[in-house]
Amino acid sequence: MAIAKTNKWCLCWSKSLIIFLGLLSPIAKASDGKLIGTAGLNQLEGSGGGGIVAWATLAGYDSRDQISVNAFGTQVNLDDYRLNVLGVSASFYDRVEISLAQQRFDLKTLGGDIKQNIYAAKYRIYGDVVYSTWPQLSLGIQHKTLDDGSIASAVGATDDSSGTDLYLAATKVHLGAIAGFNALWSVTARATKANQLGLLGFGGIKNDSYQIMAEASVAVLLSRHLAVGAEYRQKPDNLGLGEEDWFDLFISYIPSKNLSVTLAWAELGSIAGAKDQKGLYLSLNGQLW
Repeated sequence: MAIAKTNKWCLCWSKSLIIFLGLLSPIAKASDGKLIGTAGLNQLEGSGGGGIVAWATLAGYDSRDQISVNAFGTQVNLDDYRLNVLGVSASFYDRVEISLAQQRFDLKTLGGDIKQNIYAAKYRIYGDVVYSTWPQLSLGIQHKTLDDGSIASAVGATDDSSGTDLYLAATKVHLGAIAGFNALWSVTARATKANQLGLLGFGGIKNDSYQIMAEASVAVLLSRHLAVGAEYRQKPDNLGLGEEDWFDLFISYIPSKNLSVTLAWAELGSIAGAKDQKGLYLSLNGQLW
């Protein structure tokens, strides 16, 4: 019964979001202050970035005298699990980003779900992803709270209610760098205690202190509207369950500054003892303002 309700919820959400973003594209007014595609996408935790990696870019195309607001929805469908994410973000004067996201992690095999809310902020410290000689550099924070920490407690998490990640990201776009195509790279250092993004709590019997994890992305913009790339995210194994690093290959279609669609193949490794979790990642992002 729980799985049936979840499937109905996902189907309704997907149809509604697709219709909404389709209507949004010709109506919303996007800033012309940035090149199309250089604002990045929306990451699983709500911040601007790739799919699984936070970038130094701020969500939205606002320039230094503008504000932008974005909404996004993402689903990752794995062998034994399904992750749905809904979120909104706002970027102020190309300097500060705030975001709110809710993750719903459905246990397809066991039944039930885990819900997590993520409150985040990011500050652009230096540079511009395109126009400065050095990469754009941003500092971010993500505070995560679980609605129900019973599963996190059962697998041995030290904190089954909330935790906070800090990260420093550097991102750069090189114009015409590869056979005339624009190229992007991004590297991020994240201080975290989160188990599976925090869905399984924070810290554990194997480790209960912050560790620095590496994240990286590369992409090539094949045209103004199409990008392909890959991402890597290192993850801590605090619980001793063999938590593995994440990897994905993605393609993004960006018909306008108001809309982007990203499809990826995600390899997420072992999750709570279920090995070799892999599947499709789909994300829709629309600029509201």
